[in-house]
Amino acid sequence: MEYTRLGSTGLEVSRICLGMMSFGDPARGNHPWSLPEEDSRRLIEKALAAGITFLDTANVYSDGSSEEITGRAIRDFADRDDVVLATKVHGRMRPGPNGAGLSRVAVIRECEASLRRLGTDHVDLYQIHRWDPHTPVEETLEALDSLVRSGKVRYLGASSMWAWQFGKALHTAGERGWHRFVSMQDHYNLLNREEEREMHPLCADQGIGVIPWSPLARGRLTRDWEESTQRSGTDEFGKRLYDQAGDREIVARVAEVAAARGVPRAQVALAWVLSKPVVTAPIVGVTKEAHLDDAVAAVDLGLTDEEVARLEEPYTPHAVVGF
Repeated sequence: MEYTRLGSTGLEVSRICLGMMSFGDPARGNHPWSLPEEDSRRLIEKALAAGITFLDTANVYSDGSSEEITGRAIRDFADRDDVVLATKVHGRMRPGPNGAGLSRVAVIRECEASLRRLGTDHVDLYQIHRWDPHTPVEETLEALDSLVRSGKVRYLGASSMWAWQFGKALHTAGERGWHRFVSMQDHYNLLNREEEREMHPLCADQGIGVIPWSPLARGRLTRDWEESTQRSGTDEFGKRLYDQAGDREIVARVAEVAAARGVPRAQVALAWVLSKPVVTAPIVGVTKEAHLDDAVAAVDLGLTDEEVARLEEPYTPHAVVGF
């Protein structure tokens, strides 16, 4: 495993980030395809043994059970100081007023609830899961800053939003002397490259680490176009992300390059993401040991300029989706 700095910070992270949304009680929340704890623990232990030290979860994943499973696995399989633990806040965790969003009440309460579920006194990277149009950004940023100053959070990150919103947040925090976001978790893969237009140049300019979600396009890049999985049949959010005629040709070219290399398609798709200088670590969800093996192997798979051009050539502009 290789390691790198998260953006311009001094924090070292593995080049692969393990996405924990795949791990959680299938009976809780809206992820019926997630793995129960016993199966989850085997994969988490294997990932840690392979040198993956960057783990990303969220309060809303399987109604908090992902955080619970993650926390217990870290306790049993790793030294807490060797793990970069990330979680997120924004989604609804309870009915009624103040049960979601990025108000000061929600941000602080949900951070404390995440810490209890994770069984730790701090998270290394605390991220806003989306932009909250109903809360002044100053209120959110001041609440996040207070969590850093209290020691409950080490670094701050953000997820999918418009580049102008991210720029506003970075400028406001700097102007007020608050801790700024150091990472952007955005939607980026061979089937949706819209972040290359505004968000990635902004991140490169500001020294922001990019940790893309869905780098395999919900598995679309790893299988034939017509093939489905248990997750693709029940993932309503995922169904809204990929359905463009030109995507089929990109999927075919991933298969072509993979066949020529003699490697699984997932390795090619991840190697493409890893080849982008602005990308720190793609967030990879796994439900099988082979998924984890492919993610680790992709770090060492260098694509040629010709292969990259072949993969990118069919792309056409897409609608911005995911937030």
